[in-house]
Amino acid sequence: MTQIRKKWRRFHEENPEVYTLFKKFSFELISVGFQNYSSKSVFERIRWHTDVQTRNTKFKLNNNYTAYYARLFNVDHPQHNTFFRTRQTSSQEMDDE
Repeated sequence: MTQIRKKWRRFHEENPEVYTLFKKFSFELISVGFQNYSSKSVFERIRWHTDVQTRNTKFKLNNNYTAYYARLFNVDHPQHNTFFRTRQTSSQEMDDE
């Protein structure tokens, strides 16, 4: 497991609300007809929501984690596994999620 993935895993476990928002905003996009979308854009919406709407400063979102949330979403929701297009990486597997 790469260092970035280890850090993401720790962040993900300590901040489950990030993935909750990631799924919520992704499903909103799917519900209005998008076939695919940018995980980076979803991440930016999470930033907006937590910084402006809820004024939550509990955590800072690391751009390096965006791809891991996209992969996790694709694995957790196989019916939408092409919604986020991902590149091959050395830590592609998500079987321990």
